[in-house]
Amino acid sequence: MDEALLRSLTPGVLAILVRRGADFAAAEDAVQDALLQAVRVWPADPPRDAKGWLVTVAWHKFLDATRADAARRRREDLVDEEPAPGTAPAVDDTLQLYFLCAHPSLTPASAVALTLRAVGGLTTRQIAQAYLVPEATMAQRISRAKRTVSDVRFDQPGDVATVLRVLYLVFNEGYSGDVDLAAEAIRLTRQLAAVVDHPEAAGLLALMLLHHARRAARTAPDGSLVPLAEQDRSRWDTVAIAEGVRILQAALARDRLGEFQAQAAIAALHADAPTAEETDWVQILEWYDELTRLTDSPVVRLNRAVAVGEADGPRAGLAALAALEPSLPRHTAVAAYLHERDGDLATAARLYAEAAHKAPNLPERDHLMRQAARLNTRPPH
Repeated sequence: MDEALLRSLTPGVLAILVRRGADFAAAEDAVQDALLQAVRVWPADPPRDAKGWLVTVAWHKFLDATRADAARRRREDLVDEEPAPGTAPAVDDTLQLYFLCAHPSLTPASAVALTLRAVGGLTTRQIAQAYLVPEATMAQRISRAKRTVSDVRFDQPGDVATVLRVLYLVFNEGYSGDVDLAAEAIRLTRQLAAVVDHPEAAGLLALMLLHHARRAARTAPDGSLVPLAEQDRSRWDTVAIAEGVRILQAALARDRLGEFQAQAAIAALHADAPTAEETDWVQILEWYDELTRLTDSPVVRLNRAVAVGEADGPRAGLAALAALEPSLPRHTAVAAYLHERDGDLATAARLYAEAAHKAPNLPERDHLMRQAARLNTRPPH
């Protein structure tokens, strides 16, 4: 049984059922029943048209459930609309599901969970494990999301930017347990980029590939974080880097710059440097200026302050940092780094310790505490 084939067909079959009048939750139940039947039947009797078979069986499953529900008064009308067996229409069903799952009425967390369930094909248990929450909690979140979008019409215009933002959130979740959300986000974004003529879809895919290429070098054997400047670059995935750069170059050639392309350009410059000392910080700073113009994000301005410090010196970086709110996440860690670069080790040690107490996760906290300890144990000049 080709599980990858079943997984790839699921979004399209689900979209067809929804477009024909099935509500989202009932359609998904019907598709899951059809997939179970395919697992039982296909090894001995594989269909000529796998998608058409799944559509037909899933529709029958949906109709059977509908007939059993006395509250549904339109069951006879739905029977009349039953599609004939055969080849399914070639339409962008998966793309429609992306837009449905990224509906603006959903919270970001719900949109991500629904995307992973409906488009990614992950089970509720897998999603719950990835988010480190009980399965029942995730099931409730997904059920609420399904109810929210159950009345959304597929002919409403979709927002590609919203879909890309959801996929970006999926990627940033990283991975835990047996579900690698970063790899899943790359798979979904690759799928979307293949059916959407949008340079930012390509930009996001390039960004993911370039960041993911450094994954193996980001942690030491003991699980501690390894900063970019200290990473073993021989462990970077050169195949992923080459693909990311190629996709980025094609997107930039269209002269429709967006924030994901700009972020990918910065990641590409880091990937292109043979050593940390050879990083082209001047060009990176120019891209941060473009990114600031595109987003005016405080987080981007914080990262730009680091680039200023590398390109123009730590004093210039500290001046750029002074224009930002101290309450900004990781502001204190950046200040510590720039003060250390400027030679003020006592201030840097104090700020590293302060930043550790504000760290959003344990690995980052431990890294910052080690930085503070390193400076505190350093002999005076």
